[in-house]
Amino acid sequence: MKINLIVVGKTTDPHLQSLINDYQNRLQHYIPFTIQVIPELKNARNLTTQQQKETEGKLILQSVSSSVFLILLDEHGKQYRSIQFADYLQKIMSSGKDITLVVGGPFGFSEDVYNRADAQLSLSLMTFSHQMVRLFAVEQLYRAMTILKGEKYHHE
Repeated sequence: MKINLIVVGKTTDPHLQSLINDYQNRLQHYIPFTIQVIPELKNARNLTTQQQKETEGKLILQSVSSSVFLILLDEHGKQYRSIQFADYLQKIMSSGKDITLVVGGPFGFSEDVYNRADAQLSLSLMTFSHQMVRLFAVEQLYRAMTILKGEKYHHE
């Protein structure tokens, strides 16, 4: 089993990228983990919001195997406390499926991506930049793995 995080566009802030790299390295001790970057669209300013979502959606779907459990990081998704999230991941992993989480572009996901998704997850009721969501997602995955291993990273 492995976990993949798909993001649209590079992380441009070097401080955030450094933190993401740190948690990515920590996660490797528990489970194979990769981050896949879908390049930002060229001439996105010339596209309507819908065209941008559709184009990004096609690129996302091309990057996702039909056998993975696909979770969209979406503001309207289900929210979990960290321990609940760890249990949720454990149930998916016990089914033998790889997990792919996706952080979409600035306008969200196309209808095709929503239709392919197995679940939607919200990290907060608040809105965060796409750059910060990447860090929060990787940290929460790391936290979940430490919870599942009974380690002392999470305090509750």
